[in-house]
Amino acid sequence: VQLQASGGGLVQAGGSLRLSCAASGRIFSSNIMGWYRQAPGQQRELVAAISSAGSKDYAGSVKGRFTISRDNGKNTVYLQMNSLKPEDTAVYYCNLIQGFANEYLYWGQGTQVTVSS
Repeated sequence: VQLQASGGGLVQAGGSLRLSCAASGRIFSSNIMGWYRQAPGQQRELVAAISSAGSKDYAGSVKGRFTISRDNGKNTVYLQMNSLKPEDTAVYYCNLIQGFANEYLYWGQGTQVTVSS
């Protein structure tokens, strides 16, 4: 399984960006796709995740500002980021989890999001 992320960039505070991540390869019909981020000197943290059934989970810091969605037919997950803040600056990674016990975990390459104040 390969994941290809895109959509990062530089934006001013208050602006918006949309990230996309397309998965290819042997993908099970039941899976979870998500976005994580890692700022310099910090641990990677969950931003948002969505199951193939549409169940969503968000980090408290992005609730109400970010929206995760997916297109199962295209095996693609999106992250719409609105009202961006400088503290959202990080490298954003997408991932895919699948398997009977969620034992298969795949990561995409990161995409840089920089929010200027």
